[in-house]
Amino acid sequence: MSSDPVQVRVSGLARDERNNSPVVILQEVGGNRVLPIWIGPAEASSIALELAGRKFQRPLTHDLLKTVVDGLGAQVVKVLITELRDATFFAKLLIRRDEQDVLSVDARPSDSIAVALRTKAPIMVEPSLFQMERGAEAESEEIDSEALRKFLRDLPPENFGNPGG
Repeated sequence: MSSDPVQVRVSGLARDERNNSPVVILQEVGGNRVLPIWIGPAEASSIALELAGRKFQRPLTHDLLKTVVDGLGAQVVKVLITELRDATFFAKLLIRRDEQDVLSVDARPSDSIAVALRTKAPIMVEPSLFQMERGAEAESEEIDSEALRKFLRDLPPENFGNPGG
């Protein structure tokens, strides 16, 4: 029987210097375990904007999803990062429309995290994933958060669409 999922928070974003990829760092709430998840630049930008409290005049994709969920009279109950298979993390968005109806939607962890930040939903991780990522401490030494900020600043605007339009 598996243990209960562990609540985590986004402790920050960084850049893996080996492959110039953004990494979201999840830290156990009330604990020391850390789970790095490599993500795409668009998702990293979306997460960074939400963490910084910045909003565009028009909704970005993750803002749009929040608006749709709200418009349906539903709520994101939680995000659950469920497994690591073939070097790919998997996640689910748990959405509730009424007390009995909970919909589990397969999603990428990066999108799930961006939506969770916007909806204030808890982010949960299966405990076994922390053991699978034992190299996290060694990995984090190669992660440079200032370089990620520069990487995101220098991305061409067409990578993100038209923020004002």
